[in-house]
Amino acid sequence: MADLSVDFVGIKAPNPFWLASAPPTDKAYNVERAFRAGWGGVVWKTLGEDPPVVNVSGPRYGAIHGPDRRVIGFNNIELITDRPLEVNLREIKEVKRKWRDRAMVVSLMVPCTEESWKAILARVEETEADGVELNFGCPHGMSERGMGSAVGQVPEYVEMVARWCKQHTRMPVIVKLTPNVGDIRKPAEAAKRGGADAVSLINTVNSIMHVDLDAMSPWPHTGGKGTHGGMCGPAVKPIALNMTAEIARSEVTRGMPISGIGGIETWKDAAEFMALGAGTVQVCTAAMVYGFKIVEEMKSGLSDWMDQKGYSRVSDFVGRAVPNVTDWQYLNLDYAVKASIDQDACIKCGRCHIACEDTSHQAITNMVDGVRKFEVIEEECVGCNLCAVVCPVENCITMVPLENEVDKRTGRMVDGSYRNWTQHPNNPMAKEPVAYDTDAALEPAE
Repeated sequence: MADLSVDFVGIKAPNPFWLASAPPTDKAYNVERAFRAGWGGVVWKTLGEDPPVVNVSGPRYGAIHGPDRRVIGFNNIELITDRPLEVNLREIKEVKRKWRDRAMVVSLMVPCTEESWKAILARVEETEADGVELNFGCPHGMSERGMGSAVGQVPEYVEMVARWCKQHTRMPVIVKLTPNVGDIRKPAEAAKRGGADAVSLINTVNSIMHVDLDAMSPWPHTGGKGTHGGMCGPAVKPIALNMTAEIARSEVTRGMPISGIGGIETWKDAAEFMALGAGTVQVCTAAMVYGFKIVEEMKSGLSDWMDQKGYSRVSDFVGRAVPNVTDWQYLNLDYAVKASIDQDACIKCGRCHIACEDTSHQAITNMVDGVRKFEVIEEECVGCNLCAVVCPVENCITMVPLENEVDKRTGRMVDGSYRNWTQHPNNPMAKEPVAYDTDAALEPAE
């Protein structure tokens, strides 16, 4: 049976599934329920200075739903903890002493002065917490006060505060990054220069979820007025995966420990983040929508998959996909695939034909010999995958690589050769263009 235990920058936990800093980790009651359910760790909801912030007493959440009412995107305008600092610190200490084997990381956000950070770090150390996470990601409310993403969007500030924290605490320091930047590598590099032990990402994406067309106000609204908030949930997962990969493969930050966050609902989501370099994963939206017991499926699913693949420890596959992430210019332009439709599985809905005919390459029939039938016209198919994406039947349409055969669209032999854009003769900037071997080609199809 696979060993799910992790050691993340010296923080040990029985599994890589941690609850992210958010409402589910705001008090001892919630955190103990989470630990009893099987979560490997938590990041306590962000602490700030006293007096506590004041949250709105009204709707704090918005959502985008799928046709089946599944929550696809989740938005919040909640601020950091609104409970007194002393109460939070006391509960953190009590919970950690009861649950020594679980990871206890404390999220922090205070004004951008060295004395403010030094003071709160000393108080957190007294709780015996395992580490701290610097919240440089919150895009609303706190950012307007010069904290949260207002810090995270300025690499110089990230480096400065990370350095202060490393000077004033024995605990591991994790920097939580905002996705609301042009290049996620810059704040990650700054965190590393400041001495941070790890980064976590992503925090929420700045967003307005809906407009109430009756009230003519962003929704949710408070007294008729609305504001931007932070979006999380499945909708942000692709953004989070890309940013995780960018940090994992950058020459400057390669090998830096990463805690992955963003739309994780299943063990497979978690495994994808880990394959791209995350040593642990943090979950929020899924727990708020489905409850703490979702971790049971996450643990069992990941363990079963690891057993099937022959991975005995989580570290065996962390980062395994990173070498296969590349820039577009290095993709093989001599590689080719064609769509293939399983006629037995096809339900003849016609979506593949309509999508291809209206918006793509007119490469799928809708009639053959007077009968409704959908077949790929190989002479027109560019292998774009649109048909497979819109098909409602899983695996009905697959993309089949060409091997040692002529591409009927181009008339060129596909023989496993490699030529990327930096080598292509069509690229005016190519330093050493590799011409196509016309002797290996056959005549184009009529």
